[in-house]
Amino acid sequence: MERKTETLNLRVSPELKELIRLAADREHRTLANFIEVLVRKHCDEQDIQVQLKQPQSR
Repeated sequence: MERKTETLNLRVSPELKELIRLAADREHRTLANFIEVLVRKHCDEQDIQVQLKQPQSR
C-alpha cells in the first residue's frame, strides 16, 4: 500500500524560519502547506514533473 504523505525534515536558520512563518501567516497557511505551495508553483513554472509509478500487476 502506498503512503499518502512523506515526512521531510530540513534545517534552516532561525531568520529563514521566521520569514517562512510570517509569509505563511499572511496567506493563512501552515508552514508545511506554504512550502508545498511554493515548491508546486516553482515546478509548474519550470515544467518539472514527476513520473507516476504504475501499479504492479499480480
